[in-house]
Amino acid sequence: MTILLLMVLAAAVWLAVGHLPGPGHRMDRVMGREKTGRARRWHRRSKEAELPLAVLVQQLAALLRGGRSASRLWEEAWTVHGRGVVPDGVSPGGGQALSDGSVAVLSAARTATMLGVSAAAAIRSASAASRLGAKEQRIWGELADCLDIAEASGCPLAEIFARYAAHLEAEDDAEAARQTALAGPKATVRLLSWLPVFGLVLGTVLGVDPLGILLGNPFGMAALGAGLILTVAGRMWSVRLVRAATGEHDALRGRS
Repeated sequence: MTILLLMVLAAAVWLAVGHLPGPGHRMDRVMGREKTGRARRWHRRSKEAELPLAVLVQQLAALLRGGRSASRLWEEAWTVHGRGVVPDGVSPGGGQALSDGSVAVLSAARTATMLGVSAAAAIRSASAASRLGAKEQRIWGELADCLDIAEASGCPLAEIFARYAAHLEAEDDAEAARQTALAGPKATVRLLSWLPVFGLVLGTVLGVDPLGILLGNPFGMAALGAGLILTVAGRMWSVRLVRAATGEHDALRGRS
Protein backbone atom coordinates (compact mmCIF):
# COMPACT_ATOMS: atom_id res chain seq x y z
CA MET A 1 0.00 0.00 0.00
CA THR A 2 2.80 2.38 0.88
CA ILE A 3 4.54 1.66 -2.43
CA LEU A 4 1.32 2.38 -4.31
CA LEU A 5 0.88 5.68 -2.48
CA LEU A 6 4.49 6.58 -3.22
CA MET A 7 3.91 5.90 -6.91
CA VAL A 8 0.77 8.08 -6.90
CA LEU A 9 2.67 10.86 -5.12
CA ALA A 10 5.56 10.65 -7.58
CA ALA A 11 3.15 10.78 -10.54
CA ALA A 12 1.40 13.84 -9.11
CA VAL A 13 4.67 15.64 -8.52
CA TRP A 14 5.89 14.70 -12.00
CA LEU A 15 2.78 16.22 -13.55
CA ALA A 16 3.15 19.32 -11.43
CA VAL A 17 6.79 20.00 -12.19
CA GLY A 18 6.88 19.16 -15.88
CA HIS A 19 8.56 21.52 -18.34
CA LEU A 20 7.47 25.15 -18.44
CA PRO A 21 5.35 25.16 -21.61
CA GLY A 22 2.28 24.39 -19.53
CA PRO A 23 -0.55 21.96 -18.86
CA GLY A 24 -1.16 21.11 -22.50
CA HIS A 25 2.43 20.00 -22.91
CA ARG A 26 2.22 17.88 -19.76
CA MET A 27 -0.98 16.26 -21.03
CA ASP A 28 0.81 15.36 -24.25
CA ARG A 29 3.46 13.69 -22.15
CA VAL A 30 0.81 11.69 -20.22
CA MET A 31 -0.94 10.59 -23.42
CA GLY A 32 2.33 9.59 -25.04
CA ARG A 33 2.15 12.19 -27.78
CA GLU A 34 5.41 13.96 -26.99
CA LYS A 35 8.35 13.45 -29.33
CA THR A 36 11.01 10.97 -28.41
CA GLY A 37 14.40 12.21 -27.21
CA ARG A 38 15.92 11.52 -30.61
CA ALA A 39 13.11 13.39 -32.38
CA ARG A 40 13.49 16.36 -30.01
CA ARG A 41 17.23 16.50 -30.64
CA TRP A 42 16.66 16.33 -34.39
CA HIS A 43 14.03 19.06 -34.20
CA ARG A 44 16.38 21.26 -32.16
CA ARG A 45 19.23 20.74 -34.62
CA SER A 46 16.95 21.47 -37.59
CA LYS A 47 15.78 24.68 -35.91
CA GLU A 48 19.35 25.75 -35.29
CA ALA A 49 20.19 25.01 -38.94
CA GLU A 50 17.37 27.19 -40.28
CA LEU A 51 18.41 30.52 -41.74
CA PRO A 52 16.55 33.43 -40.10
CA LEU A 53 14.34 35.29 -42.54
CA ALA A 54 15.97 38.53 -41.38
CA VAL A 55 19.13 37.33 -43.14
CA LEU A 56 17.13 36.67 -46.32
CA VAL A 57 15.73 40.22 -46.22
CA GLN A 58 19.25 41.57 -45.76
CA GLN A 59 20.40 39.55 -48.76
CA LEU A 60 17.52 40.86 -50.87
CA ALA A 61 18.47 44.42 -49.95
CA ALA A 62 22.13 43.70 -50.75
CA LEU A 63 21.21 42.26 -54.13
CA LEU A 64 19.17 45.35 -55.01
CA ARG A 65 21.93 47.68 -53.85
CA GLY A 66 24.41 45.65 -55.85
CA GLY A 67 22.60 46.50 -59.06
CA ARG A 68 20.20 43.59 -59.47
CA SER A 69 16.88 44.63 -60.91
CA ALA A 70 13.58 43.80 -59.24
CA SER A 71 12.84 41.33 -62.03
CA ARG A 72 16.09 39.46 -61.29
CA LEU A 73 15.84 39.70 -57.52
CA TRP A 74 13.96 36.47 -56.84
CA GLU A 75 15.95 34.51 -59.40
CA GLU A 76 19.15 35.51 -57.61
CA ALA A 77 17.63 34.65 -54.23
CA TRP A 78 16.58 31.28 -55.60
CA THR A 79 20.14 30.75 -56.78
CA VAL A 80 21.32 31.23 -53.21
CA HIS A 81 18.72 29.24 -51.31
CA GLY A 82 17.03 26.98 -53.84
CA ARG A 83 20.07 25.66 -55.67
CA GLY A 84 22.79 26.23 -53.09
CA VAL A 85 24.96 28.37 -55.39
CA VAL A 86 26.11 31.65 -53.88
CA PRO A 87 26.57 34.57 -56.29
CA ASP A 88 29.19 37.27 -55.81
CA GLY A 89 28.53 39.79 -53.04
CA VAL A 90 26.13 37.64 -51.03
CA SER A 91 27.13 35.83 -47.84
CA PRO A 92 26.18 32.13 -47.81
CA GLY A 93 24.59 32.19 -44.35
CA GLY A 94 27.09 30.09 -42.43
CA GLY A 95 25.80 26.70 -43.56
CA GLN A 96 22.21 27.51 -42.60
CA ALA A 97 19.31 27.05 -45.00
CA LEU A 98 15.76 28.28 -45.23
CA SER A 99 12.98 26.03 -44.02
CA ASP A 100 11.13 23.96 -46.61
CA GLY A 101 8.08 26.22 -46.36
CA SER A 102 10.16 29.35 -46.96
CA VAL A 103 11.87 27.72 -49.93
CA ALA A 104 8.43 26.98 -51.39
CA VAL A 105 7.39 30.63 -50.92
CA LEU A 106 10.65 31.78 -52.51
CA SER A 107 10.03 29.49 -55.47
CA ALA A 108 6.52 30.91 -55.87
CA ALA A 109 7.89 34.48 -55.90
CA ARG A 110 10.49 33.51 -58.50
CA THR A 111 7.89 31.82 -60.70
CA ALA A 112 5.56 34.81 -60.45
CA THR A 113 8.36 37.17 -61.48
CA MET A 114 9.22 34.98 -64.45
CA LEU A 115 5.57 35.01 -65.54
CA GLY A 116 5.29 38.77 -65.07
CA VAL A 117 2.64 38.65 -62.33
CA SER A 118 2.67 40.13 -58.84
CA ALA A 119 5.31 38.58 -56.60
CA ALA A 120 3.53 39.94 -53.52
CA ALA A 121 0.32 38.07 -54.36
CA ALA A 122 2.29 34.89 -55.04
CA ILE A 123 4.09 35.22 -51.69
CA ARG A 124 0.82 35.61 -49.80
CA SER A 125 -0.77 32.66 -51.56
CA ALA A 126 2.24 30.39 -51.11
CA SER A 127 2.77 31.33 -47.45
CA ALA A 128 -0.87 30.53 -46.72
CA ALA A 129 -0.53 27.13 -48.41
CA SER A 130 2.90 26.21 -47.00
CA ARG A 131 3.59 24.78 -43.57
CA LEU A 132 5.14 27.83 -41.97
CA GLY A 133 5.44 28.84 -38.37
CA ALA A 134 3.49 31.85 -37.17
CA LYS A 135 6.58 34.06 -37.21
CA GLU A 136 7.68 32.93 -40.68
CA GLN A 137 4.20 33.50 -42.10
CA ARG A 138 4.06 36.96 -40.56
CA ILE A 139 7.46 37.93 -41.98
CA TRP A 140 6.57 36.71 -45.46
CA GLY A 141 3.31 38.67 -45.29
CA GLU A 142 5.16 41.81 -44.23
CA LEU A 143 7.70 41.22 -47.00
CA ALA A 144 4.83 41.16 -49.49
CA ASP A 145 3.56 44.40 -47.94
CA CYS A 146 7.00 45.94 -48.55
CA LEU A 147 6.71 45.03 -52.24
CA ASP A 148 3.25 46.61 -52.45
CA ILE A 149 4.46 49.78 -50.69
CA ALA A 150 7.42 50.14 -53.03
CA GLU A 151 5.21 49.66 -56.07
CA ALA A 152 2.54 52.09 -54.88
CA SER A 153 4.82 54.83 -53.56
CA GLY A 154 7.82 54.56 -55.83
CA CYS A 155 10.21 54.33 -52.87
CA PRO A 156 13.43 52.38 -53.51
CA LEU A 157 12.78 48.73 -52.69
CA ALA A 158 16.35 48.29 -51.46
CA GLU A 159 15.86 50.97 -48.81
CA ILE A 160 12.55 49.47 -47.70
CA PHE A 161 14.08 46.01 -47.40
CA ALA A 162 17.08 47.40 -45.51
CA ARG A 163 14.85 49.17 -42.99
CA TYR A 164 12.68 46.08 -42.60
CA ALA A 165 15.76 43.90 -42.04
CA ALA A 166 16.93 46.31 -39.32
CA HIS A 167 13.51 46.04 -37.70
CA LEU A 168 13.70 42.23 -37.75
CA GLU A 169 17.20 42.31 -36.26
CA ALA A 170 15.99 44.55 -33.42
CA GLU A 171 13.06 42.20 -32.87
CA ASP A 172 15.37 39.16 -32.65
CA ASP A 173 17.72 41.00 -30.28
CA ALA A 174 14.79 41.89 -28.03
CA GLU A 175 13.61 38.27 -28.02
CA ALA A 176 17.11 37.04 -27.13
CA ALA A 177 17.35 39.57 -24.30
CA ARG A 178 13.93 38.53 -23.04
CA GLN A 179 14.87 34.85 -23.01
CA THR A 180 18.12 35.65 -21.19
CA ALA A 181 16.23 37.64 -18.57
CA LEU A 182 13.74 34.78 -18.10
CA ALA A 183 16.40 32.09 -17.71
CA GLY A 184 16.83 32.89 -14.01
CA PRO A 185 13.10 32.86 -13.13
CA LYS A 186 12.60 29.60 -15.06
CA ALA A 187 15.43 27.92 -13.16
CA THR A 188 14.02 29.25 -9.87
CA VAL A 189 10.58 27.83 -10.68
CA ARG A 190 12.06 24.40 -11.38
CA LEU A 191 14.09 24.47 -8.17
CA LEU A 192 11.16 25.53 -6.00
CA SER A 193 8.94 22.91 -7.61
CA TRP A 194 11.36 20.14 -6.70
CA LEU A 195 12.08 21.33 -3.16
CA PRO A 196 9.13 19.40 -1.58
CA VAL A 197 10.38 16.20 -3.18
CA PHE A 198 13.90 16.84 -1.94
CA GLY A 199 12.50 17.48 1.52
CA LEU A 200 10.69 14.14 1.55
CA VAL A 201 13.79 12.31 0.36
CA LEU A 202 16.02 14.07 2.89
CA GLY A 203 13.60 13.35 5.73
CA THR A 204 13.49 9.67 4.76
CA VAL A 205 17.29 9.49 4.64
CA LEU A 206 17.52 11.08 8.11
CA GLY A 207 15.04 8.54 9.49
CA VAL A 208 12.21 10.98 10.19
CA ASP A 209 9.73 8.99 8.04
CA PRO A 210 7.83 11.99 6.58
CA LEU A 211 5.66 9.73 4.43
CA GLY A 212 4.51 7.80 7.47
CA ILE A 213 3.58 11.06 9.16
CA LEU A 214 1.76 12.37 6.09
CA LEU A 215 -0.08 9.13 5.34
CA GLY A 216 -0.62 7.87 8.87
CA ASN A 217 -3.21 10.34 10.14
CA PRO A 218 -5.96 12.61 8.74
CA PHE A 219 -4.00 15.78 9.45
CA GLY A 220 -1.03 14.47 7.49
CA MET A 221 -3.25 13.48 4.57
CA ALA A 222 -4.83 16.96 4.62
CA ALA A 223 -1.40 18.58 4.65
CA LEU A 224 -0.26 16.36 1.77
CA GLY A 225 -3.35 17.17 -0.31
CA ALA A 226 -3.04 20.89 0.37
CA GLY A 227 0.65 20.78 -0.52
CA LEU A 228 -0.02 19.05 -3.84
CA ILE A 229 -2.79 21.51 -4.71
CA LEU A 230 -0.63 24.51 -3.85
CA THR A 231 2.33 23.08 -5.78
CA VAL A 232 0.24 22.57 -8.90
CA ALA A 233 -1.39 26.01 -8.52
CA GLY A 234 1.97 27.71 -8.05
CA ARG A 235 3.42 25.90 -11.04
CA MET A 236 0.51 26.87 -13.29
CA TRP A 237 0.68 30.47 -12.08
CA SER A 238 4.42 30.60 -12.78
CA VAL A 239 3.82 29.22 -16.28
CA ARG A 240 1.19 31.91 -16.86
CA LEU A 241 3.58 34.65 -15.75
CA VAL A 242 6.34 33.37 -18.03
CA ARG A 243 3.95 33.19 -20.96
CA ALA A 244 2.79 36.74 -20.31
CA ALA A 245 6.41 37.90 -20.27
CA THR A 246 7.26 36.16 -23.55
CA GLY A 247 4.13 37.38 -25.31
CA GLU A 248 2.79 33.90 -26.07
CA HIS A 249 -0.78 34.96 -25.33
CA ASP A 250 -0.60 37.66 -28.00
CA ALA A 251 0.77 35.16 -30.51
CA LEU A 252 -2.03 32.72 -29.72
CA ARG A 253 -4.65 35.43 -30.13
CA GLY A 254 -3.11 36.44 -33.46
CA ARG A 255 -3.36 32.86 -34.74
CA SER A 256 -6.96 32.37 -33.61
